[in-house]
Amino acid sequence: MEKLDKSKITRLFSNRYLNYTLFILAGIFLGWLFFHDGHDHDKEIQQSSEVTQGTIWTCSMHPQIRMTEPGDCPICGMDLIPLVQNGSSGIDPDAVHLTKEGAALANIQTTVASKQKPVREVRLYGKVQADERLLQNQVSHVSGRIEKLFVNFTGESVSKGQVLAQVYSPELVSAQQELIEASKTKETQPAIYEAAREKLRLWKITDGQIEETEKSGVVQSLVDVVSNTGGIVVSRMVNTGNYVSQGTLLYEIADLSSLWVLFDAYESDLRFLKRGEKLSFTVEAFPGEKFTGTIGFIDPVIDPVTRVAKVRVEIRNSSGRLKPEMFATGIVSSTLPEYSNNLVIPKSAVLWTGKRSVIYVKQTGIDEPVFRMREVELGPALAEGYVVVSGLAEGEEIVINGTFSVDAAAQLAGKPSMMNPTGGAAVTGHDHGTMSASGMDHVTMSGTEAKPSAGISHAEFRVEGLCEMCKDRIETTAKSVHGVETAEWNIESKQLHLSYDKLQTDIDAVKKAIAEAGHDNDKYRAPDSTYNSLPECCLYRK
Repeated sequence: MEKLDKSKITRLFSNRYLNYTLFILAGIFLGWLFFHDGHDHDKEIQQSSEVTQGTIWTCSMHPQIRMTEPGDCPICGMDLIPLVQNGSSGIDPDAVHLTKEGAALANIQTTVASKQKPVREVRLYGKVQADERLLQNQVSHVSGRIEKLFVNFTGESVSKGQVLAQVYSPELVSAQQELIEASKTKETQPAIYEAAREKLRLWKITDGQIEETEKSGVVQSLVDVVSNTGGIVVSRMVNTGNYVSQGTLLYEIADLSSLWVLFDAYESDLRFLKRGEKLSFTVEAFPGEKFTGTIGFIDPVIDPVTRVAKVRVEIRNSSGRLKPEMFATGIVSSTLPEYSNNLVIPKSAVLWTGKRSVIYVKQTGIDEPVFRMREVELGPALAEGYVVVSGLAEGEEIVINGTFSVDAAAQLAGKPSMMNPTGGAAVTGHDHGTMSASGMDHVTMSGTEAKPSAGISHAEFRVEGLCEMCKDRIETTAKSVHGVETAEWNIESKQLHLSYDKLQTDIDAVKKAIAEAGHDNDKYRAPDSTYNSLPECCLYRK
């Protein structure tokens, strides 16, 4: 049986037609396997290519990151995830396209640019002073010795005609004796008599006192010093027993019913101050209460040391509540009629590069957060905004919060940005490098090796100061250092926040400049001569 089966099988496989059939079937099967697998593979490659080429890749932790190909986040190293398909119609190629989620995460807010009445608020700092026109010097009209003082301390109120002191004067005694003798011969020698009386008048002896001396024939050894004005004694120059000459200053008396408030104004603010303009101010003694006065005088000369001019405000003080030497903080609201037809935008919308000021404008007609950098020309700074001279049209929507986030996204996407107005290869501004296993020192974005960082860094350190004038001085000095982009000093925390190009400057140079301007910091102390020349409201050392 086994032999029969083997012979049948042998004959079966020796049949050439059967062999042809089996060969054809095997070829068909192999061909199906090959071509079916290849077709799917090509399809997979094509689909993968389409996904790679048509997808925006971002980081779940840093939505401002936007790449045209998958990879690692240049900030945290996490794998990038696909975001949205490219090819949105109508999008400006130089605009930065954010996701709605990313915009919300960065708290990006916008507003529509509009025309507003520009009002410049100028903040001034100064002190209350006595009105110089109402200051009176009380002097001794005779030579002699101070026998008695009736006003013994400063701050005491006196009235006009009040006796302030008594002086013993040998010269006065002799003059009275001459008058008594001359009065006996006044009929025959009237000229001598009149000369004796006039001598006493020159010493501020009244006609009544002269006549009394004539009638009584008694010489008065003491002469009263009578106040020639009413007010407050602000200075006493003599003590009992002092010898004084004719014309010696005894008291300084001030009428405080009217006062001056002398403010320090920087030369950049003088254009907004005018004589006759109303000014409101506050003093620490009465928090929340505002006083108003009129600018009566603006110093025509700038102090060469402090770089300020004195602005004088006149104010009535009939109640006597205001005292000389009180610190005052004033605000002048100055209208700018020459800019009445200009747009006004918030300060938070503007990014400064030192030479240029830029904003981000939202693209219209697209239901996505798409923003384009725009360079603008600004006019005067207002309390909370800037006047726009050119570069922006009424009705355009601009970013007012999260502007730095939008600019960072623009830099990373290689679009025109604050530091790169023409755009280019995306850079991160960080020194992380690629988060690859090999630890390479390059970051690849958009298929191009990134250029070296522009060196923009941030720093924070303590700077001593007290007031808004200190704030202006510190920030202006910091920005004057080449390479510093932004500077903001907080009055409460005393912390200065800097954005600077580390390839052009360093923190040490900024600290030196600030110290030389009069403000101590965590590394350098301001020279005493510079510090002592600061306005009194800026003297922070205890």
